[in-house]
Amino acid sequence: MKVLDAGCGPGRVTIPLAKAVGPDGSVVAVDLQPKMLELVASKARDAGVRNVTTLLASLGQAKLEAGSYDRAVMAAVLGEIPDRHSALVELFRCLKPGGQLAVAELIFDPHFQRRSTINKLACGVGFEERAFFGNGIAYMLLLERPQ
Repeated sequence: MKVLDAGCGPGRVTIPLAKAVGPDGSVVAVDLQPKMLELVASKARDAGVRNVTTLLASLGQAKLEAGSYDRAVMAAVLGEIPDRHSALVELFRCLKPGGQLAVAELIFDPHFQRRSTINKLACGVGFEERAFFGNGIAYMLLLERPQ
């Protein structure tokens, strides 16, 4: 499985994802801050994880290869992106048909996005909601690119 950690930051999700997909899978950690990517690479080395690569990019600028990811994850990232529509268009495009995007939000994040906001944006570019876990304070929304 090939997974995209979109807006990986310091890699809080990247390393667990890499361990979960195992040595036959891979994780691409994308961020627009070089220092965050350096931190992710360092954490991967320290953890003995060899299936993580980093990519310096801003979501929404069409730098992700179309149809190449099975899953994508965004943890408390969407609200920080100036052009959320373009970012979701790119995430939709980079997922394989049937690929899934997990969006996690926590109300204590200053850029918190409500479920209704994410659904409106995501469904507007073609995603379909598949599952919702949590509540109004902390949740994960699972979206899918239709087959």
